[in-house]
Amino acid sequence: MTGRAERGYRRGRSRTPSIRWEAALEPLSFDALDRADSVWNRLAARAPHPDPLCCRTEWQFSFHETFAPRRRLYFRGDGDGLVALAGTPHRRVGTLLEPLESHWLFGCPLLGPGAVEVFRALLEEEAFRARPPAVALSGLTPASPAWHALLAALRPRYRVRLGEPSVVRSASLAGGLDGYLSRRSANHRRKLRQAKRRAAAAGFTFERCRPADPAAADGPYDRMLAVEERSWKGVECCGMAEPPSREFYRVLLGRLSASAAGRVIFARRDGQDVGFVFGGVAGGHYRGQQFSFDAACSPWSVGNLLQLEQVRWLAEEGVERYDLGPCMEYKVHWAECEERTETLVLLPRG
Repeated sequence: MTGRAERGYRRGRSRTPSIRWEAALEPLSFDALDRADSVWNRLAARAPHPDPLCCRTEWQFSFHETFAPRRRLYFRGDGDGLVALAGTPHRRVGTLLEPLESHWLFGCPLLGPGAVEVFRALLEEEAFRARPPAVALSGLTPASPAWHALLAALRPRYRVRLGEPSVVRSASLAGGLDGYLSRRSANHRRKLRQAKRRAAAAGFTFERCRPADPAAADGPYDRMLAVEERSWKGVECCGMAEPPSREFYRVLLGRLSASAAGRVIFARRDGQDVGFVFGGVAGGHYRGQQFSFDAACSPWSVGNLLQLEQVRWLAEEGVERYDLGPCMEYKVHWAECEERTETLVLLPRG
């Protein structure tokens, strides 16, 4: 194995309720699973995972389509578990199985209390008997029942390594906006109040946008791209306006809009968009995706005010948690919780 497979990736049974499948098992195809109420997403909603949105099809399928669409997909499931992996031919190991979203590795490809047994059965299929695949399994919590079940089941046939962990930061929205702000530092609250007054005096306003179907998502997304291209990320060609990220986030917002799960707020001044914050809601959790602002607006703390307005909106909706994604220095001020997941890299013995 070479490259990231050699180095490892970043990153039995839980007590989640099982889902009753129909007598005739739901088709486990891309098209059948590509909807907000699919069995995949029903299982993801019950998974004890710190990043539930990235366990869902909206995130996983959007990545597969835009980053690595030629891989073979393996969907397997029984009454209380589902496994979703993508296979890539590999010169040294035959097949490399990895999560559909195989870059950031935010989600988990094993869903439901029976997923470990389903995964074991997949490895016993005829295609893998002569030459077991190498596997990367992301989004696993050490010391969980699934973690121990996997190690016990696979160590006789596999060498097990740890990939790079994924550490995410989040904040509770208990008590609404006031409760959230009470858990921020006095200095941070003071700076937000000052920034809000300055921005209001300078004519900044904020517009909420919640596309309710995929066709309605393109307009807001084009507005986001226009802002991104005037941001420091756009100037340096390192943001979401660059392919394949440009296509990925468009497809993601479209899928989120099928269930009105996308949340976008635009900052506006003098009739123009000058900033945005974008994310999606999964159950009681919001997962931030991107935010950006016109570089000319840096003196007005537009990024901080967009975050504040998003918290305000989510608190009004009764969302319970604000997930900011991977740890970065600025997020320390916005989030008090930190959670860690691991990726297991499984290399066949012999």
